[in-house]
Amino acid sequence: MEKNRGQISTEYLVIVSFITILIIGILSISLLYSSQINDRIRINHLQNFANKIISSSERIYYSGEPSKSTVSAFLPAGVTNFEIIENQLVFSIVTSSGLTTIAFTSNVPIEGVLSISEGVKVITVTAQSDKVVLTEG
Repeated sequence: MEKNRGQISTEYLVIVSFITILIIGILSISLLYSSQINDRIRINHLQNFANKIISSSERIYYSGEPSKSTVSAFLPAGVTNFEIIENQLVFSIVTSSGLTTIAFTSNVPIEGVLSISEGVKVITVTAQSDKVVLTEG
């Protein structure tokens, strides 16, 4: 009788450990895909943010000097740096794979300083004779 009880206990431990390993594997895979999806969403938000600024800047620049426009755009979490270098909006964003730098090119000269805090930004785009100036607020 005792051999039978020992065998049942051993089989029970094998089954429980197999199920535990299976569940841990499934959770690991879902965590990996979840972080990749979150990164993709943040990068899409960043692309929308940059595209709104660039398209508005180009439209205002070609309209002429007294032109002015206000743009509302969402800046996602994880942006650590923002610079305007030679008609490019350059963003550094933290993703699950590390720090990523993304640049968006404009056809017109752009200047300005924007904060890197997460959230909806209200940006004023103003045309000057030789450039477009971005101001926040």
